[in-house]
Amino acid sequence: MIEQFINFVIRPPRAEYNPDQYLWEKDFTLAGRTYKREDLELKNARGHTLLCSHYLPSPFPEDTPLPCVIYCHGNSGCRADANEAAVILLPSYITLFTLDFSGSGLSDGDYVSLGWHERDDLKVVISYLRSNKQISQIGLWGRSMGAVTSLLYGAEDPSIAGMVLDSAFSNLYDLMMELVDVYKIRLPKFTVKMAVQYMRRVIERKAKFDIMNLNCLQVAPKTYIPALFGHASDDKFIQPHHSDLIFKSYAGDKNIIKFDGDHNSSRPQFYYDSVSIFFYNVLHPPQISTAQSSKLEKYYDLGDLKAAAGMNESLLYEIITGLHSAGTDAASSSSARRSTSASKSVGELLSEIAPVTTVDSMLNENHSLSNLENLQDKPNGQNEECCSYTSSNRESWGRCSSLGGSDEESSADCKAVDNSHQRTLQVYATPLRNVEHRSSDSTKEEKKKKTVVAPKKHRSEKFEKLEALSKRLRLCFLKRVNHRRQRSS
Repeated sequence: MIEQFINFVIRPPRAEYNPDQYLWEKDFTLAGRTYKREDLELKNARGHTLLCSHYLPSPFPEDTPLPCVIYCHGNSGCRADANEAAVILLPSYITLFTLDFSGSGLSDGDYVSLGWHERDDLKVVISYLRSNKQISQIGLWGRSMGAVTSLLYGAEDPSIAGMVLDSAFSNLYDLMMELVDVYKIRLPKFTVKMAVQYMRRVIERKAKFDIMNLNCLQVAPKTYIPALFGHASDDKFIQPHHSDLIFKSYAGDKNIIKFDGDHNSSRPQFYYDSVSIFFYNVLHPPQISTAQSSKLEKYYDLGDLKAAAGMNESLLYEIITGLHSAGTDAASSSSARRSTSASKSVGELLSEIAPVTTVDSMLNENHSLSNLENLQDKPNGQNEECCSYTSSNRESWGRCSSLGGSDEESSADCKAVDNSHQRTLQVYATPLRNVEHRSSDSTKEEKKKKTVVAPKKHRSEKFEKLEALSKRLRLCFLKRVNHRRQRSS
C-alpha cells in the first residue's frame, strides 16, 4: 500500500506518445494563418535531455519580436497537453513553448517531483528563450504540477510577465494527508503520520527532494507577478481550498476563477476566454496586419475528420467550438471574440464556421453513412462548459489531454449527447489551401447538374441530409465572401 502511494506521488503513469501523431503538425494552418512546430532538445542541470516544441508563425514577422507562453503540464502529462493552448494563443500573435518535464513524457528521468526539480527544467527553457532575439516577454501557464512549478519559479524571477495557475496545491504534506481521506484509507491518524514520514524518507532517497519543502504558501507572499488562478469546484484530488489559500497569501495582482468539473475535466469556454484576455493584457502582443490575413480566399479548415468507434461526439463539439472561437477576428484581442452557443448542433456549428474547404472530404466514400451520423442535428440543452478545447479523463493529478483519454466527464455534463453514437475522432492541422471563388449562379448550375446525374430516389434519407448540410455550408461560404467584399469596398 505505501509503495503504491509513493509511486502515485513520484512515478505516476507516464505518457508515451508519437509527437508526429499527437502534436500539431510541423506546418499547419489556424484561423487563416500558417504556423510551424519547431522541435528541440535542452539539457537540464542534472544532465537529463528535455524534449521541447515551439509553435511560431510561419513566416516569422520581420523585426518584430513576439511574446511567448510556456505551458507546464501535470504530473502524468506531456507536450500534447498544450495543443489546446495553441488554439487560444497563436491567433493573438503569442508564441507557445511546451516541454516534457524530466521524468515525464519522452524526456529523460525516472521520477517527477511535483514542481521541485521541474522549476529547474523551466529555468533552462526560459534561459533558452531569453537568448532568442525573436522573443519579447514571457508568460507561464501551468496546470496541477505545472502550476506549482510556475509558482516556485516565479518567486525567483520577477521578470515573468504573468502566470495562469490551474489547480495548484498549497503544500504537498497537507495534500498527502487529505488524499488518505479521499481514498478512504482506514487507519488511525497517528499511523498515517508515521507512514507519511516513512514515505518522506523513501521519496527523498529516490527522487532527491523533501516533501516538507514543497510549500507554495512560503513563496506566494513574496511573489508579485500578475496571476490568474483557476480551480474546478468538484476537484477531489487537489481540493479548491488549496487555490484559495495561495490566492489569499499571494502578494501580486491576482484574480481567481472557479468552474464546474473535477481535476481532470475539460475547462469551460469562459475560462479559456479569461486566460486569453489575461495573457493579451500582460504580454502586449503586437498588432500585425499581413497580406495573408487580408485575402478572402485564405481560410482555415477542419482537416480530415475520421470517425470510428471509441470517442464521444462531444469532442467534435470541442474541436468545432475551439476553431470557431480562434477564427473570429484572430488578429485582435481575444476579448472581442464571439461565444458559440453550446446548445447548437454539430451541423449548426459547422454552418457558422468561416468557409470550410474540406466539406467534400466528409462525404468521401471511405466514410460510411453510419459513421457520419454524428453530423446530424442533436437536441438542444448542452451546457456551455462542456464545450472546450480538450478531452481528458486521466485518473491522476496530471493529465495528457491529447493521448486518447476517455471523455466521461464531458459526456456526463452533456446529457443531450447520445452515448450510443461514440466515435474516434482524429483531427490534424492541415496545410493552407486556396479556395476557388465561384459566382452564386455557376454554383447553382453545378448543383442542378449534380441533381440530374444522381436522382434523389437512388439516395438514402441519411445521404440527403448530408447533402443538405453541404449545401448550407456552401451557401454560408458565399454569403461570408459577399459580405466581406461589401465591407472592403
